[in-house]
Amino acid sequence: MMSLRVCYRKVYKKSFVRNGFRFSAFTPVLFPIDHTVMCKAAQSICTSLSAQASANDKKPLVTESKPVRFKDGGRGSPHSFTVFSAGSAKERSNIMQNKVKTSPESQYESLKKREVNVPTVPLGAKEWSKLKEEFKRPGKFEEFMMEQMISTKSDINVAKSLLTFAAKEQCGISYKLLLKYLALCVQQHQIAEVYDVYEIMKNSFKSFDTGAYSLFIKGFSQTDRWKEAITMLEKLKKSITPSPRNYGECIQGAIQHRDKNLAWALYKEMLQAGLTPCEETIQSLFNAELDLQDDAFRNNLIDILNDFRDHQIYPGEPLMQSIKSWFESTPNESWKGHISSVSVNGYCQNCKQQLESIHLMPEEYNSLKDIFIHSVIQGHDTFRKTTPQELQDFQQFVRSRPPYDVVVDGLNVAFISNKGAHSKTLLDVVTSLASGGKRVLVLGRKHMLQESRTWLRQHIKLMQQRVDCFFLDNISEDDPFLLYASLNSGSHCCFLTRDLMRDHKSCLPDAPTRRLFFKWQRGHQLVIPFYTPGSKLRLQPIMCYDTILQRTNFSWHIPFDKMGVNRASFEVPKTWLCLQKKH
Repeated sequence: MMSLRVCYRKVYKKSFVRNGFRFSAFTPVLFPIDHTVMCKAAQSICTSLSAQASANDKKPLVTESKPVRFKDGGRGSPHSFTVFSAGSAKERSNIMQNKVKTSPESQYESLKKREVNVPTVPLGAKEWSKLKEEFKRPGKFEEFMMEQMISTKSDINVAKSLLTFAAKEQCGISYKLLLKYLALCVQQHQIAEVYDVYEIMKNSFKSFDTGAYSLFIKGFSQTDRWKEAITMLEKLKKSITPSPRNYGECIQGAIQHRDKNLAWALYKEMLQAGLTPCEETIQSLFNAELDLQDDAFRNNLIDILNDFRDHQIYPGEPLMQSIKSWFESTPNESWKGHISSVSVNGYCQNCKQQLESIHLMPEEYNSLKDIFIHSVIQGHDTFRKTTPQELQDFQQFVRSRPPYDVVVDGLNVAFISNKGAHSKTLLDVVTSLASGGKRVLVLGRKHMLQESRTWLRQHIKLMQQRVDCFFLDNISEDDPFLLYASLNSGSHCCFLTRDLMRDHKSCLPDAPTRRLFFKWQRGHQLVIPFYTPGSKLRLQPIMCYDTILQRTNFSWHIPFDKMGVNRASFEVPKTWLCLQKKH
């Protein structure tokens, strides 16, 4: 590296009559919620809707699902695996990918990638020159090779030989190439090399770009020169807001070197900047030496756990293990942690404690309803998917009827099967839902009223005789209407669709409202995972408990992400840490 200093060069760079009865406008009145009753009511829609599809059909359409076996060999009921369960999106993705054969083009791209081989031993100038001549873009050869070395974690000496070649070939080393070499050194914890590159760049430039600062912060933070990483963080603040990882590495360095006051000061500064800490950062705080953990330190850790609840954050398994160890090592307290799961009725399988209900309190429900109507229904974006007149007609339609028990996305439900007429599928499902006197609203599109091979008028007429229907213009977005009708009907009303409503959730103004919406959604959305005409209809049951960190004076229940489970942002974990305190 000493020779590199010599040859390095700087590069800058709707009144209504239905079935003979007239209905007037109704306004739902909310009463205090008995969560046990609400839970049973929601589950009954999933497991007790066993009406006949027609007077001539003796078979119930909806039955309780039998236990199923998952790929990991475990057994469970569909209560334990829904569209909101961690890993369900990945499972659906894998199923779709298995149906698609790899194209010749993608096979060719894979072959092309395998053609690029990174040397396993240092090369001389002639050998590097020969490889460069065979490369299609000679001007990018050195940078490309260094990128490959980073991805394959090559021997540092191979990278050095490439730098030596580049220095002679180009009469110096470009800034980009040196920065990539720095990234390799940091990746492999080559501290001496990091120091060397730092000296070169410090003598060649008055300041570094953000990429270099980030690499040096990472490289220095775990060494005896960790305080220089703090200095670099301060310099970085002058041009940009440092990333959570920049802060996290400095915090880890401070904790490792027993400066707890600086670590917590940086942590709180990061939160004030609106940044979300990395898991590794939080884990380093829970893993701090016991003699550093005074009352203030431990209270700060409890505040982190409270933030998990307030912001619906789920720790990963390594962090969960650190939290478990921290509780179990608390002086003068006897905590014991166990990995657990939650039963269908919302009881922890380890301690048998009932978890919090998924259903919103009346004040939460009213708040969500008001904000949703203002942000989504009355928001400007909705009018690009419908017309003010159509929206007004629909609101009058809903307000002039008694509250509904189920609101159905007609088009979405009709397409759950690719066998038979779509209208028959929808009729079967709706007939089942309307059994036992339940009030059902079906939202459809006007093209469903036109006779066709897949939309039979006789089916639509039968459906209109049994339930309320509202048909939107063909170009209108039906999801806001679905959600409005559901919220307007009261907290007992469920809605049926496979759409996960992520776009409409994102339209809500703030994170607390989006969390309320997601909680309400998980407690009210019905899903038909699959359906074959003529077969029994099965609905995925609705969870009756909330997946969120929960605590009492003598227990903590923390949902966490299990290693190897790919959870989408709209999913919740199935695994829990149950912490119990002896008393």
